[in-house]
Amino acid sequence: MNEQFSIAGKVAVITGAGGVLGGSIAKCFMEQGAKVVAVDIRQEQLDKRVEELKTYGEDIIGIVGNVLDIASLEKLADDIVAKWGRVDILLNIAGGNMPGATLAPDQNFFDMDIACWDKVTSLNMNGTVYPSLVFSKVMAKQGKGCIVNVSSMAAYSAITRVPGYSAAKTAVANFTQWLASELALKYGDGIRVNAIAPGFFIGDQNRAVLINPDGSLTDRSKKVLAKTPMKRFGDINELNGAVQFLCSDAASFVTGALLPIDGGFSAFSGV
Repeated sequence: MNEQFSIAGKVAVITGAGGVLGGSIAKCFMEQGAKVVAVDIRQEQLDKRVEELKTYGEDIIGIVGNVLDIASLEKLADDIVAKWGRVDILLNIAGGNMPGATLAPDQNFFDMDIACWDKVTSLNMNGTVYPSLVFSKVMAKQGKGCIVNVSSMAAYSAITRVPGYSAAKTAVANFTQWLASELALKYGDGIRVNAIAPGFFIGDQNRAVLINPDGSLTDRSKKVLAKTPMKRFGDINELNGAVQFLCSDAASFVTGALLPIDGGFSAFSGV
């Protein structure tokens, strides 16, 4: 492989590694020779993930961590530096949605569970800000590092029924630009911050919204595909190459970017 795109030997912290997206990227990074720190708040899912990843190499450790607890993140950072001497990459993958913050077709804004709104916005926004705060401090001391956040198609235009998730992921896009500027201005060009904006992928969290019990497409799915020029949903593995690129030297002049991986959804007006 072209060395410009290599992440071999780099120490990568991946939050939400027990989930589908975090697990997919962790596997890719292990295959590419990175040293992976898999972080998740769910012990059982994390243990399963680490056992799976060990089949791709020995440079993997799993640590239970809470992205909303700065003290635990600081301890995590200290432990990683003690073991591997540095942190090259932070992937803020932890996030998600929940039913109370998602409106059913027959509900409106006034039916939303505000407690669920608080949980979803905190997990997705603060769950990106807090790890970035802790690990960018490590990178500032090193003079080098890379952060990749996860935003959403909602950062481009409104998506119905998911107000909390949309608001938080839009905030992530803006925070990415802000932090990229802040770190480059004060610590030089060795620290970069970017975000990906995944299009529509069928996973455990959205399967019921996109796929009917009989396997047919829901009306929402049909609307998504009508606005997707490629006329299909993405495969979760199709995010891996873009994330690797952003973490490699090939992206050395890329910071503050929001990279859509969406089959053209964000580019197409529908006409």
